[in-house]
Amino acid sequence: MKREIKHLIIIGHPDKKSFCYNGIFKTIVRQIKKYNSNYRIIDLYDDKLHRDKKELIEGYKKLVTWSTHIYFVSPVWWFRLTPKLEMFFDEVFTPGFAYKFVPIIGKYAYPKPFFKNKKVRTYITHGAPMLPVVTLYLNSVKLRLVMGVYTFVFGWNLNRWTKTKQFWSVPFVSKEKRRKYLRVVKEDIRKDLGL
Repeated sequence: MKREIKHLIIIGHPDKKSFCYNGIFKTIVRQIKKYNSNYRIIDLYDDKLHRDKKELIEGYKKLVTWSTHIYFVSPVWWFRLTPKLEMFFDEVFTPGFAYKFVPIIGKYAYPKPFFKNKKVRTYITHGAPMLPVVTLYLNSVKLRLVMGVYTFVFGWNLNRWTKTKQFWSVPFVSKEKRRKYLRVVKEDIRKDLGL
């Protein structure tokens, strides 16, 4: 029996006219709706996520547990994702819920992820071109996200790296280039739906 796919889409951009929101996020939602797949949305800026919103954070944890597939959408601001998405990681992916440390010897331990079976895709937009980010800055945003947050929560897997897509120079590229970016998103969703 095939397991039901349950998509959780997390948008971390306050501007609904942005390419992240109006382009990538809406493309994911349209594709999932088109094939009548089950989904939920977390809009971190509409929800006004704040550390004091304990009930909201508990609701997010329930949605993470419920989902089989998680999609993160965010621009890069100051070499990290948006503050609300970073807060989501801090407040939702907590020790005991998302991972635990397993002692090895002495002061050494490793993180044991609790969500290894989740399928995760991430779409990151940059204002910068690719070359300086991947060379001069060693692709630090993607490296920290995949090797840090995702390894702790979802476990290390080469797919975590390849399914974290970066779209470059977004404010400066042509409409055709943006359409190409969105075709990548559509194809990813189709793959996730087994089409």
